[in-house]
Amino acid sequence: MLRNFTIIIIMFLSTFGPAVVIALVGSSAVKAVGRNPSAAAKILSAMIIAFIFAEAIAVLAILMVFNIFK
Repeated sequence: MLRNFTIIIIMFLSTFGPAVVIALVGSSAVKAVGRNPSAAAKILSAMIIAFIFAEAIAVLAILMVFNIFK
């Protein structure tokens, strides 16, 4: 019982951080495009790279949790 609860808490924390990063990056990108629409291509590429890194961190965290509690 305690082991399952520990796994749930660790998985929540390991996915909550990247989710917050994605939300902040998306919000900032929308604000930046609103201020300077001509820079939309550069903002979009930077946003996509930030999304990829955040998702990679989430995937690695989940894989580590699976390996630890296997």
